[in-house]
Amino acid sequence: MKDIIKIAWRNLWRNRRRTIITASSIFFAVFFAVVMRSFQIGTYDHMIKLSIESYLGYLQIQNPDYFDDPSIDNVFEFSTEMLEEITAIDNVKVAVPRIETFALASTGMLSKGVVLTGISPEKEKKMSNPEHKLIQYAISDQSIEHLQQKINADLIERLKIHNHASFTSAEKLATELNLQTKDSIILQTVLNETLIPSKYLSEHDDGVLISDRLSKYLKLSIGDTIILIGQGYQGSSAAGIYPVRGIVKMPSPDLDNKLIYMTIDNINTFLGLSGQLTAIAINLDNTDKMQETETILKQTFENTKTSVKNWEILSPILKQQIEGDSISGIMFLVILYVIIFFGIFGTVLMMISERMREFGVMVAIGMKRFRLALVVVIEMLFLGLIGILSGMLASIPVILYGYYFPVKLTGSMRDMMLEMGIDPVLPFAWFDGYLFMQGLVVFCMILVVCIYPLRVILKLNAIEAIRGK
Repeated sequence: MKDIIKIAWRNLWRNRRRTIITASSIFFAVFFAVVMRSFQIGTYDHMIKLSIESYLGYLQIQNPDYFDDPSIDNVFEFSTEMLEEITAIDNVKVAVPRIETFALASTGMLSKGVVLTGISPEKEKKMSNPEHKLIQYAISDQSIEHLQQKINADLIERLKIHNHASFTSAEKLATELNLQTKDSIILQTVLNETLIPSKYLSEHDDGVLISDRLSKYLKLSIGDTIILIGQGYQGSSAAGIYPVRGIVKMPSPDLDNKLIYMTIDNINTFLGLSGQLTAIAINLDNTDKMQETETILKQTFENTKTSVKNWEILSPILKQQIEGDSISGIMFLVILYVIIFFGIFGTVLMMISERMREFGVMVAIGMKRFRLALVVVIEMLFLGLIGILSGMLASIPVILYGYYFPVKLTGSMRDMMLEMGIDPVLPFAWFDGYLFMQGLVVFCMILVVCIYPLRVILKLNAIEAIRGK
């Protein structure tokens, strides 16, 4: 066997051009399959992270009637011991109390229906982290006018392109305006003029945080007041005037159009509640064990008036979007695999046709057909391993770049995704089982392709092969 492996390896390099062509076809097959799958999975993970991990939570504890009737009357009794019991369960990363209801927000002549969310500001930092999403800088007509005489015309044009845009950090603003470290003085001038004095909520704050797109629609800025009108607990009326402490930029455009944060104490007063919640949102360490954690939570709180629901039930539209896109992605991947298969098969067909005379001579001088077939199969396996490993290695830099520097859509595609409520960013997925799965699929293709040279050699007529027939 050792001699057969040695012969097979030496045969590969007798015709370097043929070996390189065959290995290259496998290399590109693996490379494109891995990169494409990473792109698909990364997009799905990004959608889940935006809507689930950064706000909704993978699991929620609710009143059993709340899901079908999201009324403020369908709340459940809450205690700090209950929260401690949840966080003590394995795989629970964070659990935060929430009171969520709908209200009408009004300012001046403008009004809009909003999602009003009561939070514990300190606990919420571990979940949606509104403090990290506070807008620090915003470009406006006024700031551009003030900068006219302070910076060059080229930068003014760039500012106009990004007019009404908002940023959560100086780094993001500098990136969008293409300002480098050497432009520190100019950058500081821009930062001073576009600074927004957003503040995060304290535990007993009587103000609110308002989402970015909602603030633009209602024409609100820091320090302005907003009127909220809704229905309180057990049919009572709810109304209040609240100062805007800060503006948050939510990653999900759908939430960014309608979300207002206030403290749990503040929303309790607004709604007339005392010690009740509409939900406890839960994030997990390992999302693959979501069903197991859900079962444990149900068993833990089976004697209380609560139910446990996962994100697939809470957000069925997102689940359907991901499933529909995943099916189309898999179909496209299948088409790619078919093209890859026939590409590899065509290359092998060419290789076998070129070597028919060689095979005839080998059989004529006494080499057994099975032994010759085994040599050719081992050659194919060597070619497969070279192509698969090099394809996987070549895909790593592309995946790393796509993971740290996601593709940002522009133009009509960006507008279309925003209308669908999806952030127009397409990241790649981090390395996972998909990397090896694509290599395994292509390796299985190579094994199937090996059937052809096996049949040809085992049925070989040495005389006809030598004559080229």
